[in-house]
Amino acid sequence: MDLAQFDWTLYWFMFPISICVATTAMLSGIGGAAIFAPIFMIVFPIMGPEYPFESIAAAIGVALFTEFFGFSSGFVGYLRKRLIDFKSAMPFIMVGVPVGIVGAILLNELNEYEELLRGSYALLMLLLSFELIRHHDPVQELPLEPEGESVGATVVRPTRTIVGRDGVEYSFKAPRQGKGVIATTTGGFLTGLLGVGIGEVVMPQLAKRNKVPIPVAAATSVFIVIVVVASASFTQISALIAQGGINAVPWNAVVYTIPAVIIGGQIGPHLQGKVAPRTMEKSIGILFLIIGFAMGWIAFRNTFLM
Repeated sequence: MDLAQFDWTLYWFMFPISICVATTAMLSGIGGAAIFAPIFMIVFPIMGPEYPFESIAAAIGVALFTEFFGFSSGFVGYLRKRLIDFKSAMPFIMVGVPVGIVGAILLNELNEYEELLRGSYALLMLLLSFELIRHHDPVQELPLEPEGESVGATVVRPTRTIVGRDGVEYSFKAPRQGKGVIATTTGGFLTGLLGVGIGEVVMPQLAKRNKVPIPVAAATSVFIVIVVVASASFTQISALIAQGGINAVPWNAVVYTIPAVIIGGQIGPHLQGKVAPRTMEKSIGILFLIIGFAMGWIAFRNTFLM
């Protein structure tokens, strides 16, 4: 590694930004890469020719790589609070990891089709934004997925109990994916391909479809995201290094983002419950809407106007 080729002060501003991104990700359960990737792909090119990464694959790969460390830090925070339901996480992980790796491999194969990737990213952001902004009537939430022993015509699912470190007890029916396996498969694949997906589909399945309490759902979602993101990000980073050498990874950016997300990953769990979930959902939805339109415009401009 030729460290001398990097300007180690270039991305200093990413340190405070990354703390905020990681804190938001921990509170909402979404993937931090959903915010990091647009910063790398939209904001950096505006700032000047010295800032943009070499490729979209590099931007998404570094975003996921950074997200892994942030969620790992948040995982430790939630682990200390004893809010993670490991048993419920395993079905999601078994589906998400293989398809996440496939998506990461496909990203590197499609790296030369940058506008296609930008357009796909824009569409995904817009779809997610509409889903997050749309009002969900608690009475009309997704139906519970049945699981467990049948008693007459009624399917009884076993009750699971998580007791937090603060002594608060959370009881809920054991969650399962059911028809949601399609969403998990899609989310895992898109995480590998575009850096967004698994956190955005797992959290709704736990909290809305299975009615897992928000603190437990957020903590369990973080654990699932860590494992899926680790498989996808290390596949992407390995591909970048294989194609362009160790210097293909912008280490001068990573040196600021990784320590910052570790800090933010510790702040998020401590703020859990202090921000209304609906307020967080709408805020993230509006942000995704802006990102979607911005990314879509860039793809359209580069394809048809340049």
